[in-house]
Amino acid sequence: MKIVFLDRDGVINAFPGDGKYVTRVKDFHLLSRSQEAIKLLTEAGFAIFVISNQAGVGKGVYSREKLKQITRKFVQEIKASGGRLAGVYYCTHRSTAGCDCRKPEIGNIRKALDSIGKTVRAAKGAFFVGDTKSDIFAGYNAKCKTILVLSGRAQRSEARSWGIKPDFIAKDLLAALPIILGDREPALNRVREHERYLKKNHIRMRTRVRYNTV
Repeated sequence: MKIVFLDRDGVINAFPGDGKYVTRVKDFHLLSRSQEAIKLLTEAGFAIFVISNQAGVGKGVYSREKLKQITRKFVQEIKASGGRLAGVYYCTHRSTAGCDCRKPEIGNIRKALDSIGKTVRAAKGAFFVGDTKSDIFAGYNAKCKTILVLSGRAQRSEARSWGIKPDFIAKDLLAALPIILGDREPALNRVREHERYLKKNHIRMRTRVRYNTV
């Protein structure tokens, strides 16, 4: 089975900014290029899991119910565009909780794999796509191939100082598809067509939006 793990903020939706959270449904902005990428991954037969740290719940910044509402929104939007998520797994604990589900720990990766009858050994052939150091370290700890995307928090220069470096770096999730799919996947032609369309029409991906500090 082909498996890919995705971080949420900065990979699937617009990065809210350092120290900020997406706390309301109306503030969740799905990136169109990521939406297209998830559709293509679905068509290519991948089981796609979202693995995200959402400590704002544990801090009392927003409620668990708000998080559920946000999740329902983007899952529905992805489904409407032809994509499918196999599961969404959050760690809502504070960083000081010492849990095994907060990245870079791999508790939620284990849970995701268990949901499809796989052990953590299945992660060895999977990809983990994220925009932070903790994402790359979580992928490494699970023995995934790791891809740092530059559509969120981290910059390329930052990764040079990390003790564990990503296996690959890409502009965003759509740009990472050739790495994930491999050169022989028919879906790659769709990716290239989409890139040519954006370039021809001078469409730029919106990666950051302004939010109120929470």
